[in-house]
Amino acid sequence: MELFIQISQLLLCLSILVILHEAGHFFAAKYFKCRVEKFYLFFDPWFSLFKRKIGETEYGIGWLPLGGYVKISGMIDESLDTEQLKKDPQPWEFRSKPAWQRLIIMLAGIIVNIILAIVIYTGILYTTGEETINTQELKDGYVFSEAGKKLGFQDGDVILEVDHKPIPTLNYLPVSILFGDQVSVNRNGKIIHLDLLPEAKKYVLSSEGKSFISPRIISDVDSITPKSVASKHLKKGDIIVSINGMPIQYLDQLKKDLLTHKKDTVSLGILRGEKQVIEKIYVPDSAVLGFIPSANILKNATAYKKYSFLQALQRAPSLSWDMLLMQIKQFKIVLNPKTEAYKHVSGPLRLYQAFSPEWDWLHFWSFTAMFSIWLAFLNILPIPGLDGGHALFTIAEMITGRKLSDKAMEKVQMVGVIILLSLMVLVFGNDIWNIIQNIIKK
Repeated sequence: MELFIQISQLLLCLSILVILHEAGHFFAAKYFKCRVEKFYLFFDPWFSLFKRKIGETEYGIGWLPLGGYVKISGMIDESLDTEQLKKDPQPWEFRSKPAWQRLIIMLAGIIVNIILAIVIYTGILYTTGEETINTQELKDGYVFSEAGKKLGFQDGDVILEVDHKPIPTLNYLPVSILFGDQVSVNRNGKIIHLDLLPEAKKYVLSSEGKSFISPRIISDVDSITPKSVASKHLKKGDIIVSINGMPIQYLDQLKKDLLTHKKDTVSLGILRGEKQVIEKIYVPDSAVLGFIPSANILKNATAYKKYSFLQALQRAPSLSWDMLLMQIKQFKIVLNPKTEAYKHVSGPLRLYQAFSPEWDWLHFWSFTAMFSIWLAFLNILPIPGLDGGHALFTIAEMITGRKLSDKAMEKVQMVGVIILLSLMVLVFGNDIWNIIQNIIKK
């Protein structure tokens, strides 16, 4: 059932994005009186799930959920259908329109993607607000996984700047580190500059790198799991200050020490009110005592901002821009072979994993907005076959006054198709490989 919910969210997300993106091209083409022969959700090689002709346009649903398309008369697209080009140009054809009109038609889908992201973020900010965690308040620094430590971090490091810029909120700190080149930290009162090497980032990108950084919190007791070891020895409000006589202050220190004392009895020094007591505790094989800390430093650093509709409308473009910059930096990581990020590029066979196994509308719309920005960025790339490729040649025509011949455009489109097919092979290959690896592990 969980898999069905995740796949359903993915299909709904793709349907919204594809329909609106292609609708941008469709209505722009119609506005400039171009004939639109087809409007398809998803691709339809060999057959379609549904099709119906209304007026001059055939509307349909394909079976391959990798995107969608509108087929405009007189345009050489990825279908490489050049039959119309053997005849004289007609007034309703794309090739007969002025360059500026063709440019608008090509960019219309991208513009719709950006507007959609702004609309979604406006709705989220207005209805839910925005949660931020102020990094300036996290004075105890951070705890790092083994992947984080391979980047050069140590537990307790206070991060000052990434690429010479302070990162004011924890929301963006992990991705800023991942996409950055250098980070400055305060380590025991000394300022240290760490180079973020791409060969070390591959560990952060792997499964072991999930949550490679988290705020450091003290080892106090806020709630206790019933029938756990902690329920027999600890009380709400306790602060664990030592283990076997060795002073500790933070939860990560306690966890590390407990792992070395599995199936052993330890003496915990506990500050209980104004008194310090010693509790002899048997450490189970899991090394988990069964309590939850208060994490007050994290709570105090967390702020929830509510927005009026006008404020949300003003903030949404900035949030969309942040997402766009993130996509650009992510692309830089993928293109660097040392990061091995290309191994983690997900396609349709694994993209469903980005959604919650329970239907979570906030997560759904947040992902849809982010993915809409990603599609806008992807389509603006100057690759033949994508909107950006068409736009590039049209802009060149507007500047030089010279238009590529239909034969040359056909060859350019062929190159674009080869590039796109190669990317699809990479994406599907990654998906299939990861699925096989997961089956083997199970």
